[in-house]
Amino acid sequence: MKLTEAQSDRAVGAIVGTAVADALGAHYEFDRPRLGADEKAQMLGGGLGPFAPGEWTDDTTMAWCILDAARGLDLRTEEGLTAVAHNFRTWAESDPKDIGNQTARVLDTAGPAPTAAQLQHVAEKLHEMTGHTGGNGSLMRTAPVPLRYLGDRAAVAEAAAAVSALTHWDEHARSGCALWSLAIEHAVMHGELDVRSGLSHLSPAEATFWTEKLDEAETEPPSTFNPNGWVVTALQAAWSSIAQTPATGPEHYVEALNTAIRIGNDTDTVAAIAGGLLGARWGASAIPADWRALSHGYPGIPGDALATLALDAVAAGRAR
Repeated sequence: MKLTEAQSDRAVGAIVGTAVADALGAHYEFDRPRLGADEKAQMLGGGLGPFAPGEWTDDTTMAWCILDAARGLDLRTEEGLTAVAHNFRTWAESDPKDIGNQTARVLDTAGPAPTAAQLQHVAEKLHEMTGHTGGNGSLMRTAPVPLRYLGDRAAVAEAAAAVSALTHWDEHARSGCALWSLAIEHAVMHGELDVRSGLSHLSPAEATFWTEKLDEAETEPPSTFNPNGWVVTALQAAWSSIAQTPATGPEHYVEALNTAIRIGNDTDTVAAIAGGLLGARWGASAIPADWRALSHGYPGIPGDALATLALDAVAAGRAR
């Protein structure tokens, strides 16, 4: 079935919304500076990179690595996951301005041109050794995953967990990516914000865990979820910002991002996570044109090129 114009706009919004939000949050990362209660976030660049105004960080770069593979390959297969692994490794060798510690450790250990199986083996062994592979680094990049599987929610959940496991073996990381990816799929297809729509695709234990965490995100002040380097608090911070910012229309995209960035700590990542779902709900047309015009990043492309890639991934999925 062909997507409607509104659904296509929302599919593009999931990716462009991630990239723009990521670049917006970069300036405020780790509270340098902290966005004040009465301030509005601006596209200023800087941050850890330092990044140019509108330049996305490793969050969107890794999302691009997944999106590029999803245009032609099934992310549930060894071939598709290996393509993602190769893209990750190529980027890691390009002297990136920023890369997460856990991601860097897994990629360095796996060596050049790792297969998906090799990368997942390293991630699993790291988890066995440390018990701590639940950083936010796989959730931040998950927005492209559902685009190839729109209308097939079981496939969304399977692919999201598999892509997470390339670097983040932790069960909460895998289930959190599945939950958020399913929320994006639901938003694209139905124009609704419903993170709980994916709970039935998780194990009973993970569904219970995330139900409690979503309850907290909807009732506790967004500022509660700082620090947010853990996948759980990152998801809570993003969802709290969305759920507790009044949704009066497409301007919800901007206002919820302001809420997300005001939380502080890992602002580019929380904004990127929130921006993917907000873009999937309100569409690329809701994203300020001046922010879109500035958007750019690895591998040397303008932000609007992501729109074409997003539609390519959708088309590849619809042709299955």
